[in-house]
Amino acid sequence: MAFELNGNTYETDEEGYLVNLGDWSEDVAGFLAQQEKIDLTQNHWEVVNFLREYYNDYQIAPAVRVLTKAIGKKLGADKGNSKYLYELFPYGPAKQACKIAGLPKPTGCI
Repeated sequence: MAFELNGNTYETDEEGYLVNLGDWSEDVAGFLAQQEKIDLTQNHWEVVNFLREYYNDYQIAPAVRVLTKAIGKKLGADKGNSKYLYELFPYGPAKQACKIAGLPKPTGCI
């Protein structure tokens, strides 16, 4: 599968995750968010950028429990909880946010 944006073609897997992590850009994130019916706000970008940093450090996309705990440590308890993250990414904070961040689907996500 693939999509076209700004004259470039981006390959995705059958669930819409980027095949080549190097293809990611803020424009690509915006397109993927639009596909997920999410209007990216500063709070969304905080999580997306956090996930990209996390992936660079650990070479793995965190499952939701790990994500919640790690965000709480870095961004504070008010943001490091499931309720807050599900408000931003209603179809699963780890799964949906990782897709927008251009990362692979987290292990353990269905």
